Parts: sequence; C-alpha cells; structure tokens
Amino acid sequence: MKKALICGVTGQDGAYLARFLLGKGYEVYGASRDAQMASLQNLIFLEVRNQVKVTSVALNDFRSVLQALMKIQPDEVYNLAGQSSVALSFHQPVETLESISVGTLNLLEAIRFTGQPIKLYNASSSESFGDTGGMAADETTPFRPRSPYAVAKAAAYWELANYREAYGLFACSGILFNHESPLRPERFVTKKIVAAACRIAAGSGEKLHLGNISIQRDWGWAPEYVEAMWLMLQQERPDDFVIATGESSKLEDFVARAFACVDLDWRDHVISDPRLLRPTELAVGRGNPTKAFEKLGWQAAYKMKDVVRMMVEEEQLSQHSSTSELYMVR
Repeated sequence: MKKALICGVTGQDGAYLARFLLGKGYEVYGASRDAQMASLQNLIFLEVRNQVKVTSVALNDFRSVLQALMKIQPDEVYNLAGQSSVALSFHQPVETLESISVGTLNLLEAIRFTGQPIKLYNASSSESFGDTGGMAADETTPFRPRSPYAVAKAAAYWELANYREAYGLFACSGILFNHESPLRPERFVTKKIVAAACRIAAGSGEKLHLGNISIQRDWGWAPEYVEAMWLMLQQERPDDFVIATGESSKLEDFVARAFACVDLDWRDHVISDPRLLRPTELAVGRGNPTKAFEKLGWQAAYKMKDVVRMMVEEEQLSQHSSTSELYMVR
C-alpha cells in the first residue's frame, strides 16, 4: 500500500485530495502545524476524518519536517500548505513568504536529506503569472507576480525547479488556476458571494459589498483538480503543468449567476465598495491546459456556471440545516 503525506490537509484541496487518495487505496497522512488544535471540519464534511492520520509538522522548521518524513516514510508528498489568500498577503507579506517559500524549501531539503525516492507535488499558483495582457497562460509564460502571495508562490516554484535539476528530485509543480468548492471559507470572494446570495434569498435583507467585479478569472471545480495533482506524480519523469478550464469569466458574471440560482437580480443587492479594492489587481486570468490534456489525459469537466450551481445548492442545504438546528435548540 502506497503512503501519501498531505501538507495542508485541513484546507479545501487537502481534504479533497485525501478523499481521492483514499479511494485509490493509499494510506493517507495529513500534516498540520498543530494536530491537536487543527480544524478538521473539511475532513469531517467529506466523511474521511477517521481514515486520515493527522500529525503535527511545522514546515518552517527543518527538523520537524525531516522527522515526519523519517517516521512516515511516504512514497508521495503533496505540499498544499501555506497562507492561501491573495488579499491577506498584502497585510501579512512576511508571514506569507515564510509559510510558502521557506516551507517548500524545507520540504525539498528534507527529501534530499533522506535519500529516499520520495515524489513531491508542490501547489504553485496562476497568480505568479501576473498580468498576461489577456492571453491564456501556459507553462512557458514568464512570471510577473503582483502580490506578496504571488511572489512567494513564484519563489517556491523556482526552488522546486532548482532541486529537480541540481539533485534529481522527482518534484512537480501544479500551476493551478482558481478552483472552488463548498469547502471554500468565506474570506474567498466566491464563497462570500454564494453565501450572501443564499442568505438574502432566505430573507436576511443584507447587502453584499464587493470590490472590482470587472476582473476575469478561470474558475474550475476543486474536486477534479486534485486528480491532476496525483496524475503528475504517476508520470515517468517529473514536469510542471498548468491546470485550468481554459475559459475565463467576469466576476460580475459569477455574481449574476449565483443570484440567478436563487431567483434574484444581483443589481438589487450588491454594493460597489472601494475599500475592498486591492493595491494591484489582475485584470484577466486564464490558463491554457493543453499540456495537461496531452500528457496527463486530464481535462476539466466543470466550468464556471457548473461551479456556481453546485456551490449554491450545497450552501442552501448547509444554511437550511443550520436553521433547523437553531430551531431545535430553541
């Protein structure tokens, strides 16, 4: 039985990846900074909590990482850890850089130190591309990061490339474009929109405050993106891949579709708030996943409209369940 260690197992991608790997017959370990205090809600939601062995690993501490690798002896490591919010990175640039780039470097060096043939997947990000002038980005597109988060992800990407070339590590970077699911926390704008639309439809009377809704993003469905991560580590040779749907939509279209799903006109409920504008904002983000299709056989089945519908359906169930529980308590 293969062993996999998922760093960042409590997040959206980590939880879906854990479920996917369990379905493939893996023994799955999850790394968290503090296994005793970690929120395991996503694993519980996906009904895999009892099957995942969660252990404490501090990625910013080389010794902690090395001890975990020596103890678990995984065949594959998936690095999904680190501060994950672009907006928050402007307020916490140092913490963002340390959690992403230093953590990745410690993983690479620890794997090299063990001398074991451990395969590493690293979660890179489309944010590293920056402004591509509206062109779809692929694996040859240069990085022009425009946020502390993007800078950190770009640094981790090059760390990985260096260790692969210099030391022969089997290490792959997945340059993922935006991918959503019901597990997104509400600090992400997609979940913020969906949750607000459902509350308003239920009679909350609130207004939804948003920043720039003219931006375009390539939105996919997280549960199918984790399969691409696994496929990268099943190749004969390590390589990097852009994972995306290949289509971009305006945030305004995402908003309109979310409200349409609950039979509302978004224009009656959304307020443009300049306080929510970012210091630097990418106008268009779209990926070219041709290489992933040709070499991995991977292709996104769900596009933005499907993602919105599925998120709204799950959010309505969640809010209805919460309301029912509240009445039961009363």
